Amino acid sequence: MADAKVIPFDEDSRTRRGGGAGRPPRGRAAAGVRKKQVAGGGDEGAGSAQQPQLPLAAVPDDPGAASADPAAGIPAQARGVRPEDGPRPETAEAARSGSVGDALGGIADRMLGGPWERKVASGLSFLRRRVTGEYEVDEFGYDAELTDQVLMSVLRPLFDGYFRVEVKGIENIPAEGGALVVSNHSGTLPLDGLMTQVAVHDHHPAGRHLRLLAADLVFMVPLINELARKLGHTLACAEDAQSLLERGEVVGVMPEGFKGLGKPFADRYKLQRFGRGGFVATALKTGVPIIPCSVVGAEEIYPMVGNSRTMARVLGFPYFPLTPTFPWLGPLGLVPLPTKWTIQFGTPIPTDGYPPEAAEDPMLVFNLTDQVRETIQHTLYELLVQRRSVFF
Repeated sequence: MADAKVIPFDEDSRTRRGGGAGRPPRGRAAAGVRKKQVAGGGDEGAGSAQQPQLPLAAVPDDPGAASADPAAGIPAQARGVRPEDGPRPETAEAARSGSVGDALGGIADRMLGGPWERKVASGLSFLRRRVTGEYEVDEFGYDAELTDQVLMSVLRPLFDGYFRVEVKGIENIPAEGGALVVSNHSGTLPLDGLMTQVAVHDHHPAGRHLRLLAADLVFMVPLINELARKLGHTLACAEDAQSLLERGEVVGVMPEGFKGLGKPFADRYKLQRFGRGGFVATALKTGVPIIPCSVVGAEEIYPMVGNSRTMARVLGFPYFPLTPTFPWLGPLGLVPLPTKWTIQFGTPIPTDGYPPEAAEDPMLVFNLTDQVRETIQHTLYELLVQRRSVFF
């Protein structure tokens, strides 16, 4: 290795400018600096009695080759680095790229499963829009951004991990245009509607959203009202349903209503009356296909063994369920049983072949309503025969 010339801090700038290269250092820098021998010459500054101070930089004889690392001239022991210590694994990439931030970023990327900077920026941008009100909702109160980024994330662990829902026939929902999904209703609490909504959102190739028609009671309960609107639910009336279908939305309806939701456990998987077929008339007016949907597994999450009509009257509820755990265990009794679910979307029943005035034909409406009901009931029996266990 060529001899290096140690240059004090004050002299470095003068040397780079080419002025005073042979002049001795001045001030405190001269006191502790000992220079190397120069081309057969003597030891300059040999008369200095003080010990040399730690140099700030050691540069090679070639003045054009300056070190890019300011700590290159500091001995390893002075920097607290032992010779036997190798580069730490998490900073090995930083040693190659010259940036510890790059290595930390790579670790964070692997932990978060993607570019963490973009995720953090996206989250902060989402919070800013919520605080400043820079987001959009439609005339029914549906908030697509909140549903996609927050509400679906809350429901997804129930769907994937707790109920382990198996989805079949999702391809029967069209990729575009309006469609009416008609499903059975059960389970004491309307979790089946929410799970069907997640099934359409997460499993449909086009990522479609299911807009559920809900009963009046849903929009009378504080907080539930707001969340239902944000999720895209709207009042179960013909006007709202027709408006959504004409806009090309996928609309979900459960014609059994509270009769199906609050039926006794002994009547599980026996469909109740489908009303007067108003959903069929709406489908005929808009010409959208009717897609029968069968849900198995929801009947057993809250086995309803009784109904306290007195409590239902006091609270203004259509029924007050008595289950093996509720109300005996208090809030713990509200935890649903972890049953295994299957949601199957059947073959669409087309309505675009009928004229618009067909919606006023009571016999046609009755026949189509009965066809949808029988299709769902038959599919429920098939799925129950195929099911190995309630929980597996």
